[in-house]
Amino acid sequence: MPLQGHEPVSHETALKQLQWRYATKKFDATQAISAADWSTLEQALILSPSSFGLQPWKFVVITDPATKAKLPPISWGQTQVVEASHVVVFAIKRNLSEADIDQYLARIVEVRGGSVEALAGFRGMMVSSLLKSGMNLTHWASLQAYIALGQFMATAAMLGIDTCPMEGIQPAKYDEVLDLQSLGYQTVVACVAGYRAPDDKYAAMPKVRFTADDVVLRVDGK
Repeated sequence: MPLQGHEPVSHETALKQLQWRYATKKFDATQAISAADWSTLEQALILSPSSFGLQPWKFVVITDPATKAKLPPISWGQTQVVEASHVVVFAIKRNLSEADIDQYLARIVEVRGGSVEALAGFRGMMVSSLLKSGMNLTHWASLQAYIALGQFMATAAMLGIDTCPMEGIQPAKYDEVLDLQSLGYQTVVACVAGYRAPDDKYAAMPKVRFTADDVVLRVDGK
C-alpha cells in the first residue's frame, strides 16, 4: 500500500517511458526545455541520493550559446552539446575535508533541528571512513555523481525529455572552460537534455538489452 501523500506512476507509464528513452544522438536545436520542466529536473538533481548524504558535487548547467560553442572540440566533435537545450556537467569536490563534513552537519541541523554536538558520532564515522581510511575520494565522489546522472536521466524520461550521457569528453578541458578548478571542483561526466530531432535515426531503433535471465540473479530463499 502506498504511503499517504505518495502518488506513484503506473507500472505501464514507468516502463513505457524507460522504453521510450535512448541516448539521443541528434537534438532539435529549435526546441528548449520549459522553465517548469527544467525546475523539476533541477530538483531531481538536488534530490539525488549520495553516500552518507554528503552530496560531494556541483551540477553546472549550461544554456549560454557562446559557452556551448566551446564544447564540441573538447567533446570529440559531438554536436549534442550545442544542439541540446541544456548541458549539465557533473562535477565533484576536490580535496574533500572535515570542513565539508561540518558544512553538511550544519545543514542537517538547519533542516531537521537538533544540534551539531548530537551528531558527533556520525561526524566521527564520516571522518574515519572517508578521510582516514586511505579511500580514493576522487573515485568515491565520481560514483556518487553517476547516481545523480541516473536519477536525472530517469526523471527526464518520465517528463518526455530526451537526454544523452556523455563520457566522451575531455574533463580537464571542461574544467578550464568552466573555471571549475578555481571553485574546487572537477568534471566527471556530462549529460545533455532537450528534444530529439525528427531525423535522428537512432530514435526508431529497437532497444537492445539482455533478458532478465541473463542479467537478474534472484536470491529469494526458495
